[in-house]
Amino acid sequence: MKNEKLISNLKKVQKNIKEAAAKANRDYKEIKLLAVSKKHSIDEIKTLKQAGLNFFGENRVQELEEKNEKLLSEGIELDWHFIGHLQRNKVKYLMRMENCRMIQSLDSLRLAKEVNKRAKKNDRKIPVLVEINISGDENKFGITPAKAEEFLKKITNLEFLQIEGLMTILPYLDDSEKLRSYFKDMKNLFDKLSANVIPLDELSMGMTNDYQIAIEEGATIVRVGTAIFGEREY
Repeated sequence: MKNEKLISNLKKVQKNIKEAAAKANRDYKEIKLLAVSKKHSIDEIKTLKQAGLNFFGENRVQELEEKNEKLLSEGIELDWHFIGHLQRNKVKYLMRMENCRMIQSLDSLRLAKEVNKRAKKNDRKIPVLVEINISGDENKFGITPAKAEEFLKKITNLEFLQIEGLMTILPYLDDSEKLRSYFKDMKNLFDKLSANVIPLDELSMGMTNDYQIAIEEGATIVRVGTAIFGEREY
């Protein structure tokens, strides 16, 4: 029954993505669904993999490592994105993980330099997103919008970073419609930076309670956990 519920939830989210894309006259195939598996089980991840989902996100390095090792031992290789606040002393672990495909939470020059250094050491170029604190929330990490252009210019010469785009995390509001203006601001910033600094492809924004609005406003990646997995197991 649990597996059936997972698959049902996944199909509902995929349906909502298609509807939100259609509402914005977008091709839903442009939008990537990142399943946020934080504190959810290996069995649940395997069920979603069997249903065709290969794109998962974690926000703690140790949990990501442990899950990845267990899955690889069973011959299952997923595409992982790291989406949490990243401490510099943990970067080396991600860079050793060949199937960690992206770091979505680049939020300081010191972190960018550490990621670049570790990527070079592991002979790889790592795709990254710059985290923007678009809402000005004191409890969120990220570069302020006013400093985004300057920051992007500083990291473009780090040759082992592949700068793909921007990411943001918004505060939870009961009325998610109130977040729409922040998503619009992110898209405007994305377009501005793409034109003035470096072409960008990915705009990661939107979670369980607001991903449809994010898609309507231009998200290319949505990070959905609870709407797929339900409440956390532990």
